[in-house]
Amino acid sequence: MKRLFIVLNLWLLATVSSYAQKGTSEVGVFLGGSFYLGDLNPNGFFKFTQPALGAIYRYNINNRFSARLSALFGTVEAFDNQSGNSYQQARNLNFKSPIDEISGQFDFNFFEYEISNPKYNFSPYIFGGFGFFRMNPQGEINGQWVDLQPLHTEGQGTRFNTDAPYHLIQPCIPFGIGIKVTVLKIFCVSIEWGMRKTFTGYIDDVSGTYPNPGQLAAQQGPNAALALSMSNKSSVPAQLLTGSERGNGKDDWYSFAGIIISFHPKKVNSTCFSYD
Repeated sequence: MKRLFIVLNLWLLATVSSYAQKGTSEVGVFLGGSFYLGDLNPNGFFKFTQPALGAIYRYNINNRFSARLSALFGTVEAFDNQSGNSYQQARNLNFKSPIDEISGQFDFNFFEYEISNPKYNFSPYIFGGFGFFRMNPQGEINGQWVDLQPLHTEGQGTRFNTDAPYHLIQPCIPFGIGIKVTVLKIFCVSIEWGMRKTFTGYIDDVSGTYPNPGQLAAQQGPNAALALSMSNKSSVPAQLLTGSERGNGKDDWYSFAGIIISFHPKKVNSTCFSYD
């Protein structure tokens, strides 16, 4: 993964350098929403969507290609008791987590596009790149939200389980589609939807099997009762669930969708365009 990140950055630098004389810059804000797909929301696109915002810097290499840096901030959440699936309802887990992402991406415009140029003022586009995000899954109990990773709800990182605790900072691969249009000559308004491929199944703190409750309690000490409560919220005794599936083991996904409003800081009247 580190090698891929280095290669992508070298490619970005080489490409930008080769077209530097043609480039223009934009800065802007992102306003929209975020949601996730995983064990607690297997296929509900846009279900449990929460507000999200961010900032972007875009370098337009030419009329077709752009490179950008993004910092996006959102929240994802899901609740088993709001599912139509009987297994999820019986499992009865819930979670929420911040998603703080920093990424580098390339845009490809299907039509020629140039901000401040009325000849090229609209284009659909696709984008892809690489980034990192920070998560911190929490679960609700008695009206309070508590951090789940330190509780080792599936036994990770305890002396009875060789699986390491999951990390709260993870890599991701963002990709998606959008439409951009110039407004008032200097503003680029983009509507886009992007998915994030991740490499963890623990955005929701659910991925493996139920731990042995006695072993979990012995490891957690003073936090034993809380850990046991957050690990198993079903009506089935924890002893009967030991080793059975708590999550499907697949990687989770998350999404940002919304509007980007960016502008070219240079005065629009400093350039005159020809329609020849």
